[in-house]
This record gives sequence, C-alpha cells and structure tokens, in this order.
Amino acid sequence: MNKPEKIVAPPDDAPRAFLGVERSLGGRTWRERAGDLQLAAALRRAHGLPEIAARLLAARGVTREGAGVFLKPMLRDLFPDPSSFADMDLAARAIEDAIASGRRTAVFADYDVDGGTSAAQLVRYFRARGRELGIYVPDRMSEGYGPSAQAFERLKAQGYELVITVDCGAAAEGPLNAAADMGLDVIVLDHHLMAGPPPKALAVVNPNRLDCGSGMGTLTAAGVVLVTLAAVNREARKRGRNDLPDPREWLDLAALGTVCDVAPLTGFNRAIVSQGLKVLRGGKNIGLAALARSAGRPDVGSVYDLGFILGPRINAGGRIGDSSLATRLLSTEDPALAEEIAAQLEDLNAERRKREAEMLAEAQAAAEAERSPVVVVGSPRWHPGVIGIAAGRLKDKLLKPVIVLGGVTPDEPAKGSGRSITGVNLGAAVAAAAKAGVALAGGGHAMAAGLTVEWERREALQDFLSEALGAEIAAAEGAARALSIDAAASVGALTVELLDALDAIGPYGAGHPEPVLALPDVKVSYVNPLKGGEHVRCVLEDARGARIRAIAWRVGGAPLGEALLSQRGLLHVACKLKRDAYGGGPPRPEVEILDAARAA
Repeated sequence: MNKPEKIVAPPDDAPRAFLGVERSLGGRTWRERAGDLQLAAALRRAHGLPEIAARLLAARGVTREGAGVFLKPMLRDLFPDPSSFADMDLAARAIEDAIASGRRTAVFADYDVDGGTSAAQLVRYFRARGRELGIYVPDRMSEGYGPSAQAFERLKAQGYELVITVDCGAAAEGPLNAAADMGLDVIVLDHHLMAGPPPKALAVVNPNRLDCGSGMGTLTAAGVVLVTLAAVNREARKRGRNDLPDPREWLDLAALGTVCDVAPLTGFNRAIVSQGLKVLRGGKNIGLAALARSAGRPDVGSVYDLGFILGPRINAGGRIGDSSLATRLLSTEDPALAEEIAAQLEDLNAERRKREAEMLAEAQAAAEAERSPVVVVGSPRWHPGVIGIAAGRLKDKLLKPVIVLGGVTPDEPAKGSGRSITGVNLGAAVAAAAKAGVALAGGGHAMAAGLTVEWERREALQDFLSEALGAEIAAAEGAARALSIDAAASVGALTVELLDALDAIGPYGAGHPEPVLALPDVKVSYVNPLKGGEHVRCVLEDARGARIRAIAWRVGGAPLGEALLSQRGLLHVACKLKRDAYGGGPPRPEVEILDAARAA
C-alpha cells in the first residue's frame, strides 16, 4: 500500500548543501531555510495553520508574539505615529495651510511607479479637498532624475508658490537652494538614502534622514505620502475640519508603489500591501482598471499583478514615452481618458519589451566577459529607459552588482542604472563615486542606484566601485549564490489545498519571498519549447507516476534549459507553486522552475 503523499521540511541534521546540491545547473548552492520545529508546532496550534505553513513562518523568523499581526496585518496595529518622522508636523501644517488658503501648489514626481503612485495620492487628496494640484514629471531623456533649478523656474513662472517633491529631492541641494533664492517653497517627501544633513526646504520628510526617529526606513515614497496624508488630516481636525477624505481609499496606489519599488513586505509595508490588494480588487481606481483590461487581465488582485502586470506598463511611460502618463492615469476620474492612456501605455510597454530584448543579448555578452567584482557595461545606442531592467536581469544571472549605461547621443554623458546583491550597498558607493568626481552625479538605495557619468570615465567608475565594494562583495558572494529551499515535496503533494495553505501566509514579496520547494528525483516526461526555446514548458513526473505541469522562463541556451529539453536522467528541481487557470475551468497547481541539479 502506498504511503500518503507528504511535504516535509529539511531535517535539522541535513547536510549543509540541501539534497547535496553544491553547484546547480544555474550555478547555485542549495541551502535549507531552517526553522525551530517547536516554534512551528506552537504556531500551528495557536493559529490553526497547516504544518507546512507553520514551518515556513518559523523558518522566516515569525515569533509567537508577532504571528497574529503577521497573519492579519492591519493598519490600526502597524501605522506609525506621523510625528515620529522628522519635519512631518511642519509638512502637514504647510500642506493644510496651502489647501485652506488656496495657495497654488504642484507636485514634482519621479517618473517611475513609486513616483507616480505617490503623486496620484496627493492629486486625489487635494481634489477631494476641493483643490487642484499641478503635476510636473521630468522627462527622463532631457531632464534626468530629480528636480532641477530650471524645473523650479518653470513652476515659479506658472504661478506656483509651493512644490511638493515625491520620490526625489532628498539629495537635490543645488536645485533646492535655487528654489529658495527664487522664493519658491518646497516640501520634500522622499525615502532615498541620505548621507548628510537635509537640503534647504520648508520640510524634508524622509525616514532615511539621519535624524529621523520613525524607524520606517524601509518605506517607499508611496508609503511616506500615505503617512503624510494622515498627518494632514490630523492637522485639519485640530483646526476644526471634519469633512476629510480617508487616505485608505488609495491604498491600492500605496501598495503598487511598495511592491514595484521592491520594499520588504514586513511590518507596516505588509499592512499597506495586504489591505491595498483588497482596495485593488474593488476596481475603484478607473485608471488601474483600464490598464488591467488593456493587459488582458481584468481581475487583478495579487502581488504578481502589481509587480508584473500593472507596474511594467505604468513604468513604460517614463521609460520610453511621456513621463507624466503614470500620474495622469492613476489620478484621473475621466473613464475615456483612462482608456486612452491605458492604451498608450500598453503600446509603449510592447515597444519597451522589444527594445529590452534587443539590448539584453548584447549587454549579456559584454557583461559575461567582465571579470571585475562590479560589472559596468554600456553603449550610447542603449535606451536609458530600459537599462534598469537589463541591470536587474544581469545581476540575477551573474550574481554580482551590475551597472548598465545608456545614452541619448554619443556626445552626451551616459545615464546609468545599477542593481546590487544582498549585503552590498551599491547606492552608497555610487554616491561616493559622484562625490569623488568619478561620476557626474549618482546615488540611490542599497540594492539599486542611478548615475550620470562621462563615457570615457566608464573604466574609472568600474575600478572605483570594484575597489570600494570588493570586501562587501567577497563577504556576500556565498549568500548571493545560495538558493534557499523551504521544503522538499513529492509531486503528489502539490495540490490546490497546499496552494490555499501557502496563500494564507502571504502576501509574498521582498523580505517575505514566495516559498521555494524542492522536488527530488523527477524526470521530464514531456517538453515543449516556447519562443524558439527561450522558455520551456514541460511536465515533471516522480517515481510514483504523479505529474505536474511546469514552466521555466528565459532559460534558452542555458544549462537549465538544455537539461529540460534533453529529457535525460533524473533531476532535483527547485520551484515555486502556482495556480494555473489557463483555458478556464477550476484552477490547478503548476510549478515555475527556478533551478535544477542532476540527481546522483
């Protein structure tokens, strides 16, 4: 009689390399994500969780005390005190003064999703208070990132007296000094790393200010704006106003910015996304609803939808089109305009994907030839709007920090976008390169950076960053190549019930990644190459004859793709469990293959 199918966590005495995989087909070392079994048992009893869900939580550091809030993240439990942010009360008073007096105000937004969702929250709030907020989004190609003196001059000439910068401004010392000199008040709502004192402004609200005691350094700009609106409401109530909009109406926007800026889904961020998904499913934002329809996915409501369906399309405007499209789409109340902008973004996203594919092959060949700790590749022919995507893809492939440079013309400085590995602070190193004169400008997060550099200084930049980050990279290299495995499973254990159990401890994202399961000793019983072998769809089968559909993305020409296509021998497969609702009918489980290794 066959034993029942089961799923198990790696045992406490498992070898250091899980299933003995020291170097997989993807060049990874498999490591168990070990957890306290006694804690897992306690979590299972206290919260009625399936065993696998309890084990996963225990392995991810969720405590008995924190499990309740983790499983049901509510804003009331996790919303920070706005006054704990430096300058927040100043900002709230100034914004309420502007609304009460009708002072002409504009928002200056970055051109990415975080900037667009931040600006849209403000536009909607002002409109709900009977005021219209001007919108200024710089052109990525001609103006670059962040505010400039010229942009402030334009806004001043248009009659604006107050400008609120979102997702930018924290490091714009020169432009903010220029704004002050011309009598233009500026409030900065940002989250980027700051190495020194804040620039001159009416208020600089940034949880990453050195003197900010909020403890909210993982917030995105969209999260900072959400807290700011709560602070403005509090200020308005002090003045006797009670007919105020509820910022929770726009949690779908805050969630979108949080996911697309890859903020960790822990603490307050987790509450923003968990509750924001509920707002998203309601379809109240006509811009997001129109965009979902144009993408052929009308029923959006997951982190995947935010990060891989809506986010890339919203970003497409800033990457290769009109930078203001995102904010206009997300803030409009005009259904016809929403449909029009959504169609534009769909077309731009298709064009972005085409340019990205053309550039990525060339960039990958150049990057793989580099042997330095930090890879810097570029060409004036590469569009600056897609270099960040390429940098992320190459970082994942090479498992080291990567900077990709693009340009408008060969005669102008290169625009650069970088992505880093865990434990390596690329943003700080890029800022140091700018301070040292190696780059013209630069900065960013620990995991991502943007910069401007003269083309002839490319090698000098690579040398500077490699020297500055060499020790960090050496220390982080093992972790970068490690693939954390949450549990081993038989194919028969991959059921809809298991999917439901895993969904119960979501949402997943940065800081709380989707569970990775290992399927030992499976064979490929059917294979179908897609797009000329770029992707591979197949069926995996275990020794008991249980089968499951699988997909492996972007494996063309790689050892993993070749192994799947050959259908030779047994494999250990690392995968994520997904719902497959393709073609209608009830959802069924399938897996997304992340990695594999030849079974002994």
